[in-house]
Amino acid sequence: MAAELILISRFPLVSQASRLIASSLSDDARTRYLFDLEEQELLQLRSYDGIADFATRTEELNADLQRFSIHMVGDVKRELITYVEAPKPCIHALPDTDFVQLRHVEVPPTKTQAYRKWRTETIFQVVQESAPVEVFLAYHSLISGQPGVMFISGFSGELNDYRAVFESDRYRNIVQQAGDQYITGGTDGLFTRIYIRASLLAA
Repeated sequence: MAAELILISRFPLVSQASRLIASSLSDDARTRYLFDLEEQELLQLRSYDGIADFATRTEELNADLQRFSIHMVGDVKRELITYVEAPKPCIHALPDTDFVQLRHVEVPPTKTQAYRKWRTETIFQVVQESAPVEVFLAYHSLISGQPGVMFISGFSGELNDYRAVFESDRYRNIVQQAGDQYITGGTDGLFTRIYIRASLLAA
């Protein structure tokens, strides 16, 4: 079952650092390491059972920063997100897929209820019908400099097959609807980024 809380940490890296550190990273039941496909960035996902669990493990944050600081060109970006629902659930606390995509939008609080109903009939229907999307989890920011909805999507198949789901005419229309009705900043407010399992980069 998906984690109650997830801490997303994004470490901006110097050129070629991902190749240097990939072999030293190993996932466990509560932590995943992935690298951005297009930029030099390490994504770390840590799962927690709740706020109390998070509070007892905060020493990990400084340890992580110390571990990666020599390879970083900027400060770490972190946000804590809380579980809402799982249109395509995962067995473990975090998706155990070769790729993870983060999909973020900000929705004004006055539109949240209508947005959640709308996304069930549109976004969630598409991902539930699409085999390339293996996991699709809906979270919301608890503490973040970029508040809003965060979808964590997981897949292990061909990258082009996965991208085709979200580049279809049907889904482009859904994005346009969301931009017109719900997303702060319109369609430009949609943030997406795909990451690959660290062990695959090291292979």
